[in-house]
Amino acid sequence: MATQLKSLGLSEQYASASPFPHIVLDDFFEPDRAAAAAAEIKERTVDMSAEFYGQHLKGGQRDLSKMGPVTASLIREMGAPGFIAWLQDLTGIGGLRADPDLFGGGVHQIRRGGFLKVHADFNWHATMQLYRRVNVLLYLNPGWQKEWGGNLELWHTDMSGPGASIQPLLGRLAVFSTTDDSFHGHPDPLNCPAEVTRNSIALYYYSSTPAPGAQRSEMTNYQPRHGERFGARHLLHRLKLWVRA
Repeated sequence: MATQLKSLGLSEQYASASPFPHIVLDDFFEPDRAAAAAAEIKERTVDMSAEFYGQHLKGGQRDLSKMGPVTASLIREMGAPGFIAWLQDLTGIGGLRADPDLFGGGVHQIRRGGFLKVHADFNWHATMQLYRRVNVLLYLNPGWQKEWGGNLELWHTDMSGPGASIQPLLGRLAVFSTTDDSFHGHPDPLNCPAEVTRNSIALYYYSSTPAPGAQRSEMTNYQPRHGERFGARHLLHRLKLWVRA
């Protein structure tokens, strides 16, 4: 990780990225640590999350005591002052804080046939009383094949299509700014073998100031792609977002 922390020019690359500020860095941590964390996740049962139109066959774990030691150490390192200072320099967002409770984050795991529809994340943490500003995703998938799908897609604001597609390879770190229209997801069902899961560590960082123009929201904003229909539950969800705006 030390080499990446000293890299020059990343902040300019981040700010100019399309469709919104982001960066992708390979082998951010030592490959052996990433591989060890991947092995730990494979050996542990991850709790299944709720099933609804926005996600299917998705599991999560945010209790560090239930994770393997390498996985937990990576999360702690990404919450430490050195990493946060680098993140502030990279993104240009000051006053960032990690979430000690990993609300909505931690280990994420998607099974064969699972998906996470395109969405913009909630931006208000009621407990911390802070605004969510940055997402960090560390992928832990040794031997991941392109034909299995599961790429993280970053979509244009008008939902005309993805402007970036990021394969979830072992040790790959993706960082992007959280705004009202930073739409992202992996919306098509995974086509991996039944014994394989798509694994990642997801961490979110907060500040006392919102993103420019952001409306405070504690709800995730799912967006249908062209020709996609989510049904009545999605319409109710959208109504709640509109009322709170």
